[in-house]
Parts: sequence; C-alpha cells; structure tokens
Amino acid sequence: MLEKNQVHRHINNIQGETMVELKQNAYAQSQSTAIDAGLREYMMKVYNYMTSGLAISGLVAWGFSQSPALMGAIYGTGLQWVVMLAPLGFIFFLGARLQKMSLSAAQMTFWAFAAVMGMSMSYIFIVYTGVSIVRVFLITCSTFAAMSIYGYTTKRDLTKFGSFLIMGLIGIILASIVNIFMKSSAMHFIISCIGVLVFVGLTAYDTQKIKSTYYAVAGSNFAGKAAIMGALTLYLDFINLFVMLMQLFGQRR
Repeated sequence: MLEKNQVHRHINNIQGETMVELKQNAYAQSQSTAIDAGLREYMMKVYNYMTSGLAISGLVAWGFSQSPALMGAIYGTGLQWVVMLAPLGFIFFLGARLQKMSLSAAQMTFWAFAAVMGMSMSYIFIVYTGVSIVRVFLITCSTFAAMSIYGYTTKRDLTKFGSFLIMGLIGIILASIVNIFMKSSAMHFIISCIGVLVFVGLTAYDTQKIKSTYYAVAGSNFAGKAAIMGALTLYLDFINLFVMLMQLFGQRR
C-alpha cells in the first residue's frame, strides 16, 4: 500500500508539473500571438502612411505637370531651388520636432512633405513618356515589395550592411553634386546603377529596422509617431529607387 501511495503521489506530481508547463506554454503562446498581432498592425500603419504619401506626391506631380503656368513659374526661376530643397527641410524638421509634436501634427507634416515632394517631381511627367513612367513604377513596386518582405521575414541580421549602405548613399549624393557641374552621361549612368543597388538594399535594411523599432515603442504614446517616421523612411527608399530606375529605363519624350 505504501509503494502504491508513493506511485500515486509521484504520478500526481508529474501531472501537476505538466499542467504548470502547459499553462506556461499557453501563456507564452498567447503573448507571442499578441505581439505578432501588434506588429502586423504597426507595420500596416507604416505601409498605409507610406502609400498615402506616394498617392499625394503622384497626384500633385501630375497636377502641376498639367499646368504650363505653374511649371513656368517654378522651373527656370529661383523658385526651382526652393521647391527642390523644401522636402529636405521637411525631413530635418520632422526628425528634430517629432517627439514634441502631436500625432495629428506629425501626420499633417508628413502629408505636406509628400505634397511638396510631388511638386519637385512634376518634371518627370514632362521629361518622360506616360507609358515608361507606368512601366518603371510597376517595376519599382515589385522590387520594393520583394525586398521589404525579405527584410520583414528574414532571420538574418542586416545591421552589418547598414553602414555600408549609408556610405554608398553618401557617395551617390556627393557624386551627383559633382556631376551637376561635370554633366557626364557616363557618370550619370554609373550613379543610377549604384543607386538602384543601394536603395534595394536600404529597403530591406530599413524594413527590418522598423520592425525592430516596434518592440521598443510598443504600447507607448510614441508608437503612432514612430510609424510615421518609419513610413517616411520607406517612402524615401521607394521614391529614390523609382527615380534611379527612371534614369535607367525611362523613355524620354
């Protein structure tokens, strides 16, 4: 009887430990599910903001290109440089003031930036044919989607590539400034080719970085504004990739 009781007691202990483990596993699984759901919601906000920004930029660019009076008032005058540099000012302003801004103010600033960016890109509808613009836009969408999905799903840490890509971006900017004065078609082609590679890589890298940011801001008041900043980052990757591809494959009028 004593041995029988000990066996029963041992079985009960095992069952008790098993129930505890099952409860712990169930809790961990529920927490993981909650995190995944929160991450998906956060990333959807980022992509929705980015898409709305691209839509605003596209509509404004097309609208300006349809008005010879507006195009004449901007391009070929001093306003041309104001329009070209204004998006950069918005980026610096949003980066410096984001933490102190309300969510609605950050949203309005992002959309204002997208509108000004559209003004600065209106020349594309004048220089290139509509068919080539649509074709390159679809190529850009496919490439961006593939690399963003890769950045989101890969287990590989892309951080080590970040510094290399940033150096490449700085190199492109400096080379582009030099080529404004040199006006070399060969250098222009090389810059465009390298630019495509850099922004393809940055798309994956920035997507993974935005995903990592979620775990730092989840549940905080800053999460909504962090999504806007993430959208701005991916927006810039998309626009620059599109411009580089247009320079390579766009058919001029």
